[in-house]
Amino acid sequence: MRIGFLIIDMQKIFLQDQVEKKTVDQACEYINYVAYSLRSNGHLVVHIQDIEGMDNQEANSDLYNFITEIQIDEGDAVIKKEYSNAFWKTDLEQLLQNHEVELVIISGFAAEHCVLFTYNGAIERGFKPVILQKGILSTHFDAITSTCRDRNLISYPVIDSLVSN
Repeated sequence: MRIGFLIIDMQKIFLQDQVEKKTVDQACEYINYVAYSLRSNGHLVVHIQDIEGMDNQEANSDLYNFITEIQIDEGDAVIKKEYSNAFWKTDLEQLLQNHEVELVIISGFAAEHCVLFTYNGAIERGFKPVILQKGILSTHFDAITSTCRDRNLISYPVIDSLVSN
């Protein structure tokens, strides 16, 4: 089974001074571990960059850049989006289909917005989505709790087991 790993909106503009640094660092540790494991076994890693509302002045700043805590490999894909659902009006669905992805692991920011809408978008397009346990962030802790309670989760040991078989 081919796996696609989506890392959503891990950008300075959303996380800087919004989410406690310790919380961001912990999520990044899980995200980076899973990304490395999947890359090492030939699976797809996709960084989703939200550019909604970006004007020319902001395009020249680094606010929309990914945070430095997230490790990006030259073989990783980057998808720019303008809507909460990373599938909406982007090439994400085609990219996943081209790589014959069935299971989509979702991580990043924000649990109650882009993570949730992309999860639902994956279902609508016939993929099997799961949320990376301890790999999502929000400015509202209860949003993480409800996402973990109400959605399918996957932990890094299970991912390691899947990719080693």
